[in-house]
Amino acid sequence: MQTLLLFALLGLGSGALIASIAIGVVLSWRGSGTINIAAGAVVMVAGYLFWALRTGFFFPALTTPAALVLTLVLMAVLAVLVETAAVKPLRSASPLAKLVASIGVLLLLQSVVQLVFGTSPLNSPPVLTESVVTVAGATVPVAQFILAGVVVAIALALTALYRFTRFGVATRAASENERSAVLAGLSPASISMANSVLAYVTAGFVGILAASIVGISASTLPLLIIPALAAALFAGFTSLGIACAAGLLIGIAESLLSYASTQPWFPSQDGLALPGLQQLAEFLLIVIALWWRGSTLPQRGEIAGRSLPPVPRQERLMRKVAPVFVAGAVALVVLPSEFRQAVTVGLVATVLCLSFVVIMGYVGQLSVVQLALAGFAAFAVSRLGTEFGLGFPLAPIIAIVLATALGIAIGAAALRVRGVTLVVVTLAAAVAIENFVFANSQWGGGQTGARVDSPSLFGLNFGPDAGLRGLDGSLPSPVFGFVALVVATLMYILVAHLRSSDLGRQMLAIRSNERAAAASGVNVRSVKIVAFGITSALAGIAGVMYAYQFGTVSANSYSITVALTLVASVYVLGVTLAQGAVLAGFGAIGSVIPLILQKWVLPEDRVSLYVQLLIGGGLLIQLRFFPDGLLVASSVKKQNKAQRPRATAPAPQLEGSVR
Repeated sequence: MQTLLLFALLGLGSGALIASIAIGVVLSWRGSGTINIAAGAVVMVAGYLFWALRTGFFFPALTTPAALVLTLVLMAVLAVLVETAAVKPLRSASPLAKLVASIGVLLLLQSVVQLVFGTSPLNSPPVLTESVVTVAGATVPVAQFILAGVVVAIALALTALYRFTRFGVATRAASENERSAVLAGLSPASISMANSVLAYVTAGFVGILAASIVGISASTLPLLIIPALAAALFAGFTSLGIACAAGLLIGIAESLLSYASTQPWFPSQDGLALPGLQQLAEFLLIVIALWWRGSTLPQRGEIAGRSLPPVPRQERLMRKVAPVFVAGAVALVVLPSEFRQAVTVGLVATVLCLSFVVIMGYVGQLSVVQLALAGFAAFAVSRLGTEFGLGFPLAPIIAIVLATALGIAIGAAALRVRGVTLVVVTLAAAVAIENFVFANSQWGGGQTGARVDSPSLFGLNFGPDAGLRGLDGSLPSPVFGFVALVVATLMYILVAHLRSSDLGRQMLAIRSNERAAAASGVNVRSVKIVAFGITSALAGIAGVMYAYQFGTVSANSYSITVALTLVASVYVLGVTLAQGAVLAGFGAIGSVIPLILQKWVLPEDRVSLYVQLLIGGGLLIQLRFFPDGLLVASSVKKQNKAQRPRATAPAPQLEGSVR
């Protein structure tokens, strides 16, 4: 009992950090109507800035009070910059665009921090006392109580601010109905700015205090957004007190889970506790919160009509695809080996990015679990081969079916929510799969990876080690590139045709207005499930091809950061067009564009960070000037120009562009 009490109290520190991020999420929702995925990264930036100021990383070291104050001032400046660059310009954009913008901020902040400070975790100088106190026989650091007390005091102060001050009343009014707030003489932009500053300074302050307890890491701190989102969901994105209490309880529960993992009865593997149970528990917690409060999550009265990117029709599809197919086949033969492999990786990544076009572009649901599903299929192919002796084509078929079933199950868990809220459950699911499945040495590949044999049928090897060579006579063989080219082309045509099919039109109807679609006879739940099935199958196909291309599967290839980078790059180029998936695929890590940057432009050992930086920054710029995506804007312009001379009547509105 004494040990249980000790671990429960030790969870107060991490719980306070989670609670502060949850409070920041609630403040951002109240202020601008944005689910701020970058809230965890805010804590990360505050921790690194304070460490740099205290240790003299930039200039002579400052004292703790001076470094603390200067860090909070810099956090306020950062809030103003983010609000000006990523929030204010998108006030008339769709919630999906706002959410994607926060992903861009997350990628940008994380890449900048890792480029400046490196990727290794740091130990921050302590701010709070290092003394201990004995409670019921358990010796606990006093800092744990101070942290919990600070975050509770902040929650109470903010609650009083929003309840009893003019600013609080104005924020609540703008949160309920922006149109009425403007008619009352309030400025939603100024209110949003003030709330952002409050969110950044609050989370940054607690992050600085907790840095010496939880450590500073550019990999782990941004992911604290997942338990914080669970706390915010229980709070309905409105109650600061519930968000604070839920965050503290989650921290305590995770600490108790850590204690339980040391017990002999706890599930173990190779003498160690089963990995990923904490992330799995966070995912289940979010699912419970969504089922409990899904229909009662608040909706905001926006001042501007919500809009989603148009979905242009694909005209003369085969005429466009044929020359690209021929060029790809020639490139696989004549290019040197490293570019041949990059082209193949780009083709495989294209299939994966097409899944984003279906779920985000056609249905309007933001899901980030596709890369995890691809990894699930890749590990399944490996295990079916090594454990059960299954080869091609049975193993990849079963793997794709398993990935599809898992994707449908995740989609079914989120049926009570719509739109941007879906990203919460898929984000948690992706991290849970990465840690619970991929990191498991029996189910996944553990730290060493899992072997995958080349595909062959009737004695014919058509993997990367096939006998046929390119003009340079080196591996990889172009044979598997041809397979990838054929599969990517077929999937491209399938997704492009889906837009004009009956199912595609039902997806577009749901995307525009679910209630109107249901009133017109569309079975919203069934169409969503089918959409999840299609996107999961595409992800599974990409995962299987990834596995065959590299001959081994490791968890690092399917991290959530890579998934968010892919989502951002697809949105930058045009999430409603299959062409956007092609360009995003060839910009994925390991493909042609990063290879060119690595060879002639960027430092070889940091190319992935620079690519992440470019995509994060490019996403914010694109959302500012081309909110529908670069290719979508160009396609719509061409279609409008083509329709103008032959139409005396008003041009028909594009499907899916209902404002």
